[in-house]
Amino acid sequence: MPERGERDQSGSTGCRRAQAEPGATPGGGQGDRPGLPRRLPRALRGHCAGRLGIDRVPQAQRQDIVDSISSTEEALREIKRRSRERFRHAFEQINKNFSELFQELFGGGKGEMSLIEGDDVLEAGIDVIAQPPGKRLQNVLLLSGGEKAMAALALVLGIFHYRPSPFCLLDEVDAPLDEANVGRFTDKIVQMSVDTQFIVITHNKRTMEQARALYGVTMQEAGVSKLVSVRFE
Repeated sequence: MPERGERDQSGSTGCRRAQAEPGATPGGGQGDRPGLPRRLPRALRGHCAGRLGIDRVPQAQRQDIVDSISSTEEALREIKRRSRERFRHAFEQINKNFSELFQELFGGGKGEMSLIEGDDVLEAGIDVIAQPPGKRLQNVLLLSGGEKAMAALALVLGIFHYRPSPFCLLDEVDAPLDEANVGRFTDKIVQMSVDTQFIVITHNKRTMEQARALYGVTMQEAGVSKLVSVRFE
């Protein structure tokens, strides 16, 4: 059998010669290709059948297939190019918002995001660096529980500033915060509530004091729950 890719004088591949060998018996077993010698390995029979099928495609249809592949590849390149541009723009704006909100919530310090180097910006990781007041610059994972919560809140609100929404739900985000940080957190929520409706699930009394309406569950009698709502004018 000729080597793979070897051509005879007529320019045909070994697949074509293998089919033309005299005495070859068409394959009839399960998975065999009709018109190919049974003695060829199964993988080679499939390879040859695919080549013979392409050779039988008319030139006009073959050109349509090539043009469709080129058009699809060009569309994918354009999608990736626009995605990279939009990602860079969004990352820069959110990083700016995060830095500003970090200083507001912490009362100083420095917070920023950086892209982990990679071949493609769409696949690069993001590293969050935080420096609360009086501490050295470090990865956010090394902060205390309350500091992590404040940094995460600054990042969430930074994204929220970039793509605002009329509605936002926060669940126990003030639980690990101390009194001073709770005050800065509630001040920021009150400031943003001009354009956005916030629903905050909390057990913190200081957070409840800033609410315009309270909804809760009480148990005046053992085993009997009752919904209570209070609206502040």
